[in-house]
This record gives sequence, structure tokens and C-alpha cells, in this order.
Amino acid sequence: MQNNSFRTTNIATEQLGNPFATATSSRQPFLEIKDVTKVYPTKKGPFTVLDGVNLNVEKGEFICVIGHSGCGKSTLLNMVSGFNFPSSGQVLLEGEPITKPGPDRMVVFQNYALLPWRTAFENIYLAVNAVYPKKPEAEKRAIVRDHLAMVGLGDAMEKKPMQMSGGMRQRVSIARALAIRPKVLILDEPFGALDAITKEELQEELLKIWGDNRCTVLMITHDIDEALFLADKLVMMTNGPHAKIGEVMQIPFSRPRDRARIMEDPQYYQLRNYALDFLFNRFAHDDVG
Repeated sequence: MQNNSFRTTNIATEQLGNPFATATSSRQPFLEIKDVTKVYPTKKGPFTVLDGVNLNVEKGEFICVIGHSGCGKSTLLNMVSGFNFPSSGQVLLEGEPITKPGPDRMVVFQNYALLPWRTAFENIYLAVNAVYPKKPEAEKRAIVRDHLAMVGLGDAMEKKPMQMSGGMRQRVSIARALAIRPKVLILDEPFGALDAITKEELQEELLKIWGDNRCTVLMITHDIDEALFLADKLVMMTNGPHAKIGEVMQIPFSRPRDRARIMEDPQYYQLRNYALDFLFNRFAHDDVG
């Protein structure tokens, strides 16, 4: 395990005394969320979902975002994907503003988003063909086969989604996203609907694939244990409305990671308890009578 030498300079928008916080960097970040505010018009007036969010992500980092429902996690990641846009501020990828969706940013949703009338092979092929229309047919088909094999579905390529388990369908979604080699992989609670055993299996598989490809990952989760196992940093959101990044926790465990070894490490429970305290004491939802 790495040496426990945490630095106390916080890159989050609020200094909340996090002993596990990350330090600032003077380098141009790979992905920069800069002074982002999102306001929606409503019948009762403007509703501010996000208020002055700042986050720098380095190339190849695995970032998990956690927070209560309604804190703007999905809104934030939708801005990175190009499905939504800031009311003020900017989201920059390699110094360029994100103005629309693109194949350099692929999303994996909790509900798989597969075409039910298409096979696993066809669902992935459609994405590969759309992004690489000029590649030779044999090369495109080889890309699809290779990525199905990567997620352990080489023998299931002719199955349609309804013939597959939830875990298999999510593997297809991940393979489809990775097949076009995105710069940023965006995961919106991808394992939230799966049983505990399948979830752990896919977490292990995701880490292996990420270790081989090292694309930058942004992942929403409600599971602190999942975040501590997967991520380099845990971004903790304050409650909405007017949500922002409360703290950014550096996760110190070395890679490759072994779940059993991590859970035997006293640091694991220090980190876990700190995140739980943030979510359920300092930023607990108020009960409404």
C-alpha cells in the first residue's frame, strides 16, 4: 500500500478541512470544469441546480462523483458529455470548450440503452460504423469481436438484450463505449441495478479494462465502497439546490487493487467513515414533515 501522507490543500470550491483532500496543480488540466453554474427557469422563478462548480481532472484519472439525489451529479456529467450546457462557466476538454456530444466522450447508462431488436454484435457495430465509416469492413468487425471478448462475451455476440442477464447487457454497453476509444468514459451509476455479486464482478472487470486502456473515467455512484475500490479521487457534492463540490478526497490505495487487501487496511475505514460523515452528518437531507 502507498504511504499515508495526505496533503491538506483542497482543490474543491469550499475549504472544509478534509485531511484526505487533493492538492492543486499548475498544469493545464485534461478536463476542466470551470466556475460552472446551471440555472433552470421554472414557474416559480429561476432554480439553481449547480452554483460555481470547479474541478480539474488529469488524463487517465478515475473519478467517482457522489452525493444525495438532486445534487446535480447527472447534470454535471451531462455537461461533460455535451447533452447539457452551463448557464455560466465552461467545461473544457484539452483546453477546448465542450459544445456538443461527440465520440471522444462516451456514456454508459444504468439502463444499458441497447437496441432490443439488435444482437450484442450489432449494437456495438452500429457505434463503431458511425464513428469509423471509412474503416474496412473486416477491421470494424474485428474491433467489435475484440471488445466483446474483452468483456467476456465472445460466445454471446449473437444474443439479443432480452436473452442476456443484466450483467451481460451492461458488459455490452461498456464494450460499445470502449470500442470507439473515447478520451473520456462517463458512467452514470452503471452497476446500480445489479445484484451484489454481479456488481463486484463488473467492478473488477472495469478496473482491468481501464488499466489496459487508461482512458479518463467519470463515474456517478451512490456506493461509497464502490468508489473507494475503483477511484483515484472521490468528488463529494453538497446538497442541492445551489449544489457545488464540497470536497475532493484522494484515495491512496496502490494499483492494481485487491478488494480483500484494501478492506483489511485501516485507511479504508478512515476514508469510508469520513465520506459517510460528509454525506449523512454535514450534508444530510433535512426531513420534511
